[in-house]
Amino acid sequence: MTQDEGPEKRGAAGEPVEPHDGERRADRDPADPENLQSRDDDQPAPALTTSSRMQDALRSMMSSSVLITVGAVVLALAVGSVLILAGDTDVQATLGYFFQRPGDFFGEAWRAISESYIALFQGAIYDSEATTPERRIRPLTETLTIAAPLIFAGLGIGLTFRVGLFNIGGQSQLVLGAVLGAWVGFALNLPPFVHVALVVLAAALGGAIAGAIPGVLKARFGAHEVISTIMLNNTSRYFLLWLLGTGAFISATPQVSPGLAETARLPLLLGGSFRLHLGFVLALLTAVALWWLVERSVLGFQMRAVGANPEAAGTAGMSVRKILVVSMALSGALCGLAGAMQVAGTEGKLTSSVYGTIGFDAITVALLGRSRPFGTVLAGILFGALAAGGRIMASRAGTEAELVTVLQAVIVLLIAAPPLVRSVFRLPEPGTSRRRVKEATA
Repeated sequence: MTQDEGPEKRGAAGEPVEPHDGERRADRDPADPENLQSRDDDQPAPALTTSSRMQDALRSMMSSSVLITVGAVVLALAVGSVLILAGDTDVQATLGYFFQRPGDFFGEAWRAISESYIALFQGAIYDSEATTPERRIRPLTETLTIAAPLIFAGLGIGLTFRVGLFNIGGQSQLVLGAVLGAWVGFALNLPPFVHVALVVLAAALGGAIAGAIPGVLKARFGAHEVISTIMLNNTSRYFLLWLLGTGAFISATPQVSPGLAETARLPLLLGGSFRLHLGFVLALLTAVALWWLVERSVLGFQMRAVGANPEAAGTAGMSVRKILVVSMALSGALCGLAGAMQVAGTEGKLTSSVYGTIGFDAITVALLGRSRPFGTVLAGILFGALAAGGRIMASRAGTEAELVTVLQAVIVLLIAAPPLVRSVFRLPEPGTSRRRVKEATA
């Protein structure tokens, strides 16, 4: 031991004792470059300030999918405004002398856009021009009535998205559900509550059967569900036309079944002055139940696992084929309930056009709702509002009702292209706040 090293510490038995960490740090030469990194490692990581946390929280909110959806709706309304201007004759007339009096153009443009969207709001939420309180709130009830089957079908389509499937057969499943539900409604004589409950269950069963068929074809033979569900849509349409001409469904009106018994109709929530029925409440309860099934149950975990990675799910011991069939059957049951909303709720009978465009609109609703139950409910209400408000917009503002279809299509296109929405509104990419936290604590 040299003098530079200093006296060496020894224990009670005379053996040398290793210095502890505090002494080692004290013995380091601050001027030694090799010790600079060690000194930095000993310092605690800088804590994020309150302003940094607020900035990260704001950035996280700005990059959320909810804001992307809102931005898509806003951009769709902007596109609709351009179409309104293009179809308004008064606006087109002011373009002839735009450079002489540009104020006329902007005044007419504001009039056309504001009148159209005000009429859309009055037809969907609250009609301020109505003379009675009932008529003022009737638009909102119409919105919820139209939204009920959209919510049911959207929940069914969104469920298959979570499992990695693409169910385009909402039309066929709705038709078969409506057929069974309508037959139970007019062919059987049962007590009121039992009758309507049996109609709903029969519609769910019919939809489940129609959904299980492509599920079995997918699981057993590898048939792509997109092809099989598209074919079933065409099959169900012609099957319905044939069925309405048979003895079991024939009535005095061609292509219309006998009316459902009053005991088989869904009860009205606000009396005979409104069409809003119990189906909307059932749709909300079903959304809650589906959320629990997918997010909290064992079956839901298996569905999400198969949707994330079927091979890994199979390696973990899950029956991928069984999950595929069960998922398609559940999806079909939900679409069949949408058929029950039509025959036992709004129509009261089975017609050749009972399905409308609900099966295809449900795909849009599921995409807009991000395949989540609560998001699907909001998307269904939004599309119900557009459908209800489009009628008033056409009659009061003179805007073509097809503008609603354009708005729906633009919303779907923008939902499918989140980077475009982020670039327009300058929204951050998702996960940016997490990267900043990692960089700050590194």
